[in-house]
Amino acid sequence: MISSASSGPAWLCAAPLPDVAEPAFRVPLGAVDTHAHVVAANADAYPMVAERSYTPPPAPEEKYLAMLDACGMTYGVLVQISVYGTDNRYMLEVLRRNPQRLRGVAVVSPEVSDDELEAMHAVGVRCLRINVLFGGGIGFAAMEALARRIKDLGWHLQFLMDVETLPELMPRMMKLPVPGVVDHMGHTPVRGGIATPGFAALRHLVTDHGYWVKLSGAYRISDKAPAFEDVVPFAQTLIQDAPDRMLWGSDWPHVSLMPERMPDTGRLRNLIVDWAPEEAIRHMILVTNPARLYGFPESHDAIASANANG
Repeated sequence: MISSASSGPAWLCAAPLPDVAEPAFRVPLGAVDTHAHVVAANADAYPMVAERSYTPPPAPEEKYLAMLDACGMTYGVLVQISVYGTDNRYMLEVLRRNPQRLRGVAVVSPEVSDDELEAMHAVGVRCLRINVLFGGGIGFAAMEALARRIKDLGWHLQFLMDVETLPELMPRMMKLPVPGVVDHMGHTPVRGGIATPGFAALRHLVTDHGYWVKLSGAYRISDKAPAFEDVVPFAQTLIQDAPDRMLWGSDWPHVSLMPERMPDTGRLRNLIVDWAPEEAIRHMILVTNPARLYGFPESHDAIASANANG
């Protein structure tokens, strides 16, 4: 499995590759990259938390937007990166400067004020993240309280977790009053096969409890770089289970990796051809589903209007 390597609690990880492979298919208008991060160039203005698991190099707004353009993505969803903890300032500033093109996933404590949540909603935040894999995140203890706080805003919760822990958490996750999204196809090694208890539990959340899944981070769960062919059965199974609740994300800038493990973001996008050979299903994953979850326009006329005003 391609995993992070560490020489300390805040080791310096690699930067993303500068070039992006050409599309292997026609990327539809309205396509959304639902999972990426930004890291400010000015470390003094946006300090990272001491308890972080790694230290990323800068991945500022301009490089992020250039990546979206290179990948053919009309829209993007920014996810608050763990190294900033609950300091969402940089992500919110990027959202504020790109109101038509971007939405956001924030990280907050249960003590966050209603005014703060409403201010985040105004600039495009539509979700809160629960993260138990990297230092700086908010864990499972807060999920019920946070779910209650965001229910009336129409937001959802997003989970960065290894789904091998899902069987014991299922009773709680099934009762949450908001939709749930699981990152990176469950973030568990695929070498165990699709019959593992964790993946079976993820499928149960999807088929019986309306959960969504991000088809992202193949390089984090695969043993077979650079094509990640061992991920195909997992992605295809999830798509077959609920094509109307699958999302695609680049996971740019691919943090917590050594240079030799850094994937090509364009090749990651092109994996969707193997996962969803039918154009109609790809359109659902790239356009229809994220438009519904994050509130992006889906029709060509609406997209043109949004881009003109963005």
